Amino acid sequence: MAVTGIPLPLVPTLPAHPDLQTDAVLDSGLLHELAHAFGGPFHFLLPHRFDDNLAAFRTALDEAGVDGRVYYAKKANKAAAWIERCAATGTGVDVASLGELREVLGHGVRGENVVVTGPAKNEELLRIAVLQGALTAVDSLDELDRLIALARDGAVRPARLLLRRLPPAQPHSRFGMDEAELVQALEKCVRAGDAVRMEGFSFHLSGYATQPRADLAGQLVDLCLKARVMGLQADRISIGGGFAVDYAAADDWHAFLAAQRPEHYHARKAFSAPDFYPYHSPVAGADALRAVLSAVPEGGHDSLASRLRETGTLVLMEPGRALLDRAGASVFRVQGVKDRDGYGILTVDGTSLSLSEQWFNSEYLPDPVLVTPDGRARPDPAGTGAFPAAVGGASCLESDLLTWRKIPFPTRPSVGDLLVYPNTAGYQMDSNESPFHDLPLPPKVVLDDTGGRPRWRLDRRPAC
Repeated sequence: MAVTGIPLPLVPTLPAHPDLQTDAVLDSGLLHELAHAFGGPFHFLLPHRFDDNLAAFRTALDEAGVDGRVYYAKKANKAAAWIERCAATGTGVDVASLGELREVLGHGVRGENVVVTGPAKNEELLRIAVLQGALTAVDSLDELDRLIALARDGAVRPARLLLRRLPPAQPHSRFGMDEAELVQALEKCVRAGDAVRMEGFSFHLSGYATQPRADLAGQLVDLCLKARVMGLQADRISIGGGFAVDYAAADDWHAFLAAQRPEHYHARKAFSAPDFYPYHSPVAGADALRAVLSAVPEGGHDSLASRLRETGTLVLMEPGRALLDRAGASVFRVQGVKDRDGYGILTVDGTSLSLSEQWFNSEYLPDPVLVTPDGRARPDPAGTGAFPAAVGGASCLESDLLTWRKIPFPTRPSVGDLLVYPNTAGYQMDSNESPFHDLPLPPKVVLDDTGGRPRWRLDRRPAC
């Protein structure tokens, strides 16, 4: 059955926030040239946006009068472009594997600007971290024993470490140490003497709420004071990541959640609204940091910022997604269009493995933008002639859909048109990529801000 025009309000939309710089790329004609050159999907990166987001975090620290350090969480995107920016600006990087550590050091980030996180780190990762002067967030007592042994075994410098706290509100988390284990860990650090430099404590919390972060940060400041009495340095805390990104306007987000139903998805796929990423967040990015610093920790009388200043405690943070906000997009070429059950199914030249929200059995909800050889297809406010279509990947799997939702495209897409998924640099591009079917991984294209037509180059990290 052919698809007929369906009024736009019947199929919920979620447009991303307007973004003039991304729009300029879409309107430049460059994307079709790149699609032709690569013969498949690709991602484009905007490194100046990374700089802007980083500057916003540093401004929030300055406004609060707090001494702090920002570490980019490398797991959010594998591109070398971000590490190049970190090396150029003296920004720290958060790594959790030997491969990530080697990549970061190889692109010029100094070892003392690296923090090594993650559970049960292997021996080689710990050894290189000690040799390079990286800061290691110790997750367990046995890991602390191994780190101390490595530091004593001919190391030229002490092992720099934080002790990771198990969040009391998440007692079943597999990460961090509880109160009793922290007591033992502090005693081990004292006995280790000059072999270690215990610089403080760290935590990571799930979710994006700001008050719980302030509450736990206040507890870590108290732990630092106790550790100082024991003769340890303990002059910093890490509050981890969890700074939300605001993808869409509040009205659009709430209208989408109120309207979306199983019939709006291919094969009536059912998603639970609470399982979606919060694509609208009223407090996001650097503003979320401001909220944490201005909050009064539980049981306290002054803001966290005041507490940090009074105690001479540095605050470390590890944003990933928030530093990549609006810093890139993913481009797929339409290679098939069919009508099915009153809506369309598009097939593109890549797979859902390059849009990683599917990894969490969820959906990346910001609407993809249709770009024809003649330019962007602008949404039709009246909804006349809208073409609702799900978007499938080029694999043999029924489950390989980039978008289960029936996107109300303003016109029927054609083979050769491009779909541009906006703001995908944070966790979407490569968290779950795989060369399934021997399809090549989408390359990353770095677009330099020249004030005119973008200039491009391939990201310096080889595809693997």
